[in-house]
Amino acid sequence: MQHDALGYWKATLRLLTIILVIWFLVSFGAGILFADQLNNIKLGGYPLGFWFAQQGSIYVFIVLIFWYAKKMGDIDREFDVHED
Repeated sequence: MQHDALGYWKATLRLLTIILVIWFLVSFGAGILFADQLNNIKLGGYPLGFWFAQQGSIYVFIVLIFWYAKKMGDIDREFDVHED
């Protein structure tokens, strides 16, 4: 039982780490750190860095919410802690 709990915790932390890295790269990275390089690319007439800072990050965050819910359901089923 302890081994399964440890595996479940590691899988959950791995997923959270991936999501937080993507979240950081999109919000802080694309919107601030890499904005100058991304502004050379236009999306809908607007510089890509500006688009990520204003709208793109919101779209990515919504996708991350749904992806997290799906992956956590998969992890729950894998370790047999789902609520079905």
